[in-house]
Parts: sequence; C-alpha cells; structure tokens
Amino acid sequence: MNDEQTAALAGRAAKHAALADVVRLQIVDLLATWDLSPGELRLAVGIESNLLAHHLNVLEAAGLVARSRSEADRRRSYVRLLDTPAASPAAGAPVAERVVFVCTANSARSQLAAALWQQASRVPAVSAGTHPAATVAPGAIAAAKRHHLPFTPVAPSALSPSVLGAGDLVITVCDRAHEELDGTDALHWSVPDPVPIGSDKAFDVAFDDLAHRIDDLAVRLMSA
Repeated sequence: MNDEQTAALAGRAAKHAALADVVRLQIVDLLATWDLSPGELRLAVGIESNLLAHHLNVLEAAGLVARSRSEADRRRSYVRLLDTPAASPAAGAPVAERVVFVCTANSARSQLAAALWQQASRVPAVSAGTHPAATVAPGAIAAAKRHHLPFTPVAPSALSPSVLGAGDLVITVCDRAHEELDGTDALHWSVPDPVPIGSDKAFDVAFDDLAHRIDDLAVRLMSA
C-alpha cells in the first residue's frame, strides 16, 4: 500500500470516527439540506455553545463541514456540509407548490438558481430580492451562457407578501437576505456573492455551488 492509499484510508477512518456520535450525526443530518449558523444549530440540537463548538471542531477536522463568515453580519458564521456520508439517511423531503429563490439584489444568484431549478424539477420556481437592483448582472448572463443554461433574464423584483403563496418554499441564497428575513425563509444556502468580485471564476463558483445544491434538493422535493 502506497502513501496515497494510506492517507485516503486514514481520511475515511477519521470521518467514520467523527460520525460515531449521536449529536454529530444529528448535526450532519440537519446540514444535509441547508446551512445553519452555530446559534441556529445550538437551538436545533439543544446543547450548550461550548459542546457544540467541540462537535463542530471534530467534524471540521474530519473534512465533513466548513465554516464561513457571513457576508452581512460579520459577527455571524454559517456551517455547511462538505461531504454527505453514504450511510447517512436521506433528509426529510420538503413539500412545495413553488420554490422562491431570494437574494438581496435579485440580479445574480437567485436568478441563476431559478433557471437551474427549472431544468432540474417540474415544480415551478421564481426569484425575488429584498432590495432589487435595476438590472440583472452581466456576469450572471455570461455564466449561464458558459454553462449552456437556458437563461432569460427577468427584471429584478422585490420580495413582498403579495409575491408569496401558502405553498411556497422560500430559499435564501444570500446571507444578507437570510438575516433580513429572520426566519421567513424555509432553507438558507450561504452562497458567496460573485457580483462584487465580478470575475468569471467568482460567477462559476457560485453557479457550481447552486447547481450542486439544486440537484440534491430537486430529487427530494415533493410537489404539493
């Protein structure tokens, strides 16, 4: 056995060891669908902050989760799942008549998410923003073209009570929108905003992140 094979086995063993705990399995199951702040995780799991920090450190050291600073409230961070264990049970299937993707400006991430969703699922999808921009970001249009995604830019629109229906599943793809809505969203995906950077790479990273999450959710979402 060479060094590379030994390292791969050691990595797998570390992941199995990290998951050999009921609380850590619960954390992984919670993160299978959405990103959560440590505070949100603490309330969901029902443990003290210091114990949660220990469990997150173990999962992070094993390469199962990662933490990133909020783009809005820099005092807050979000935890996301990097690797879904094969033995982990499937997360519960959400039910929705329509999916509403929300970011702040409704100029890039939420627009791309709605277009990606329309390819992955028969459940309808729209997008909106908490503070919509004047136009769709050119970088989002270019990213869709590079990835051969059918994409017709829609004028950014505001998220308002009149936009939402009782059967809507609201997914924020922006930290600022998630924190502003304060619980109105059903799921949150902490996707970095590519607009301030503006490079093709930044938009491609956001595109790939959204595509991966949407492919995973679409197979589990049930139409109401």
